[in-house]
Amino acid sequence: MTFILHIETATKTCSTAISKNGVLIDIIEEHPENYIHSEKLTSNIQELTKRNQIAFKQLSAVSFSSGPGSYTGLRIGSSTAKGICYALNIPLISIPTLQVYDICARKMGVRGNVCSMIDARRMEVYSCISNGIDVLKQTSPDVLDEDSYLRFDPLTVVGDGAFKVKNIWSHRKIAFLFDVTLSSKYQVELAYKKFNNQDFENLALFEPNYYKEFQTTQAKNSKK
Repeated sequence: MTFILHIETATKTCSTAISKNGVLIDIIEEHPENYIHSEKLTSNIQELTKRNQIAFKQLSAVSFSSGPGSYTGLRIGSSTAKGICYALNIPLISIPTLQVYDICARKMGVRGNVCSMIDARRMEVYSCISNGIDVLKQTSPDVLDEDSYLRFDPLTVVGDGAFKVKNIWSHRKIAFLFDVTLSSKYQVELAYKKFNNQDFENLALFEPNYYKEFQTTQAKNSKK
């Protein structure tokens, strides 16, 4: 019997879930205006295990949305996940945050190319593009213009960075999913697959993906 604890703190959403053999059991998540991870994450995990009568020693692994995203959110989520894994001597499973957005879009019935996008600052975003089978553009921090990622159209854009390109990409064949929020429940199936494949992180070396360097995407390099 495989119980996995799932943690999502890459944005303002504070979400934690528990699954059993790849099936969601329960979830607690909050969508506040401000970051509450330091105040709520640990207590939410305790409440989740208590109300489902699951002892911490029954956990088989912890999965964590590993970034990119909020530095503070990732730091708190990572330290909590690693602390549990160290204490219980169980593995840590990392799932890229933009892949979580992609999973969400697919669950909503989206097909074709999906651009998962997290807001950074100004016209800067963290993004990744997938067709549901293969990754077409690896996660990178980019400064966007009207022709960025042009060769991947038609696109569905998902994530809290989507609003940044709504106007400048209005002339293109693009659909936008603005109201999608990250949730730990979207980690469940992939985390279970990684658990069975023993695709674990090295606890001593693991750090979230704190992307910092941005690169300008222009029409000429958007077609690479």
